[in-house]
This record gives sequence, structure tokens and C-alpha cells, in this order.
Amino acid sequence: AGPSFGQAIIEKVCEYQLRPLIFALSNPTCKAEITAKKAYEFSKGRCIFAAGSPFLPVDYNGKTFRSGQGNNVFVFPGVGFGSSIIKASTIPDEFFVEAAKVLSKCVNDREIAQGKIYPSLENLQDISARIAVKVAETAYEMGVATLKKPVDLDKYVRDRMYYPNYD
Repeated sequence: AGPSFGQAIIEKVCEYQLRPLIFALSNPTCKAEITAKKAYEFSKGRCIFAAGSPFLPVDYNGKTFRSGQGNNVFVFPGVGFGSSIIKASTIPDEFFVEAAKVLSKCVNDREIAQGKIYPSLENLQDISARIAVKVAETAYEMGVATLKKPVDLDKYVRDRMYYPNYD
């Protein structure tokens, strides 16, 4: 695709929204609909920006903005692991809805103040575990889990996660 959100479009969106969401989800970065820098400049620092590929932080008007990376890295590992660990017979849409709810609670106030809508990647393993636990809980509630429910589902999931250790 490539750049397709110009200044006129961003300014128009800003007429209707105080903090417009701008998602430039095409990959790779050179194909993104708009760069983070231009999105923040054209919106006068008001937009909340996420892209399919990472962008460097942007300094605008004395403030540093860190864009979110809006891809499947946060949701799919937790949904996949949570589904498989309890041997779900199917993966219904509700798993993804619950995963999104968990993910939304993982963004802290500091990240929101920076204009981010996704949490830091450094918390990916914990976020994946939280999502996996919620997916497993949902599977039991929906009757699609085929494994007998563990007494402590959180511990059961975390004890079975892979923890890379390169020491």
C-alpha cells in the first residue's frame, strides 16, 4: 500500500475526535499508511497511534510519544496456549473477546499517557499467561475444555509455560 493517510485526512479526523485512533497496520513499515512522526505532527500530538510494524519514539512539542505495535503478538500466544493446555475441543470467538479484555487491562497509566494502546513488550510473557488463564477459564465455562479442571488454574498454566533462560 504505502502512505495513504495524508495531512488533510488526519486533520479531518481531528475535527471529530479529541484523541483519534490512527492505525497504520500495513507491513512492512515502508508500506504503512502513515508514519508515526507524521501522524503525531498532523494531529498536533492528539492522536493515539498504533502500527503493524514498530516505529521509533517521536518527540513532538516537548513530549515523547511511543506508538503501539498492533499485531497478534499479544493475543495469539495466550489464546493458543490457553486452548491447548486444557485441550479445548474448539476455539470459539469468545476466546478472542476475553483475550482482548485481558489485554486492555494490561496497559498502565504511564503507557496511556504516552499515547500507547498496547502494553510494553517486556511484559509479554506475563500477559500471555494472563490471557491463557482467562481463555482456559472461558473454555471451562463454555464446556469446551476436555481436561479435568485443575484446582489452581493460574499455577497450572504458569508451571507449564516455557521460560527462556540463557544463563
